[in-house]
Amino acid sequence: QVRLVESGGGSVQAGGSLRLSCLVPGFYIHSGCMGWFRQAPGNKRLGVAAINYYGDINYDRSLDGRFTISKDIAKNTLYLEMFNLKPEDTAMYYCAARDEWRGCVTQFDPDYWGQGTQVTVSS
Repeated sequence: QVRLVESGGGSVQAGGSLRLSCLVPGFYIHSGCMGWFRQAPGNKRLGVAAINYYGDINYDRSLDGRFTISKDIAKNTLYLEMFNLKPEDTAMYYCAARDEWRGCVTQFDPDYWGQGTQVTVSS
């Protein structure tokens, strides 16, 4: 059973920042595809950013560069840094991983999901 464990969500005011973390099995840090998705109530779960084991990165272009995905190989951790947060960023954020590293686009189809961490941005 592959376990992905997110942390770092919370409540912030508009304009604030948060950093989400996801502890992942080492396999996905050294190979495969990892990413972050989010889902607001009543909406579909959509990809935000993805990174493959080469370090190739894709983002949802509507984010206008406000989010940064990265990984720490030594800590087996995936990060999502979020800046200049807006109320519309409010959602449950999920870490995701897939065995196949090719085609690691923002809306990739994960094999595994984390339990989610809530991000709430107030105006």
